[in-house]
Amino acid sequence: MIDKTAIIHKNAKIHSSVKIGPYSVIGPNVEIGENTEIQSHVNITGNTKIGKGNKIYPFVSINDPQDLKYNGEETSLSIGDNNKIREYVTINPGTIGGGGTTTIGNNCLFMISSHVAHDCQVGNNVIIANNVPLGGHAIIEDNVVIGGNSAVQQFTRIGKMAMIGGMTGVLHDVIPYGLSTGNRNSLQGLNLIGLRRAKFENKDILGLSEAYKEIFATKNINENISKLNGSFKENPLVKEVIEFITKDKKRSICTPFS
Repeated sequence: MIDKTAIIHKNAKIHSSVKIGPYSVIGPNVEIGENTEIQSHVNITGNTKIGKGNKIYPFVSINDPQDLKYNGEETSLSIGDNNKIREYVTINPGTIGGGGTTTIGNNCLFMISSHVAHDCQVGNNVIIANNVPLGGHAIIEDNVVIGGNSAVQQFTRIGKMAMIGGMTGVLHDVIPYGLSTGNRNSLQGLNLIGLRRAKFENKDILGLSEAYKEIFATKNINENISKLNGSFKENPLVKEVIEFITKDKKRSICTPFS
């Protein structure tokens, strides 16, 4: 059902099952998949593709990048399925300089007044709490939780199943399964509860815990990794952490010494 006060451009591709509430505005290059609900006073513009089963709450704005270099180029935004996007959330499409696309996966929750900037890549099952801005080009992997009033600097990476405590300034990349807090974030350990809930094998969790101590034994992380024995490197969880640390990156790795 589309409310009679909603303004839908004739070229927008809206599935017949989509609900659009009062006074929402949908632009010409927007595509919205089946069973998605757009509540009142929502603004969606640009080359935006929204998947199935999403729920978008009042006063959400999907609009141009907040980048002074942006000059109206054709860029895009892709949002997956079954996401909840709460009131006053703002999401921007990509920019030419960042690859041209912002992407959001499936089953995510964006709480009130959170922000996804241009060229961000957000995975699946991510929870972004209230008032959290993601700076441009940030990469947020699957199952990440970011606590309220935190802020993620541009080009920062947060690895899968990491947890960021509330009111944390994320300036350094956070390893997969890491716990990070602080005015300027430091590493506080591993998300052991999350790992157990995800039903990883106990031996792999214990191996990751031991490897964590070795990797961050001193400030020379690369040297510490080079000294890890073979059994650590066969552990799939440890492999993910090492690959994340050694991958080409813009930001430094968050450590217990940060």
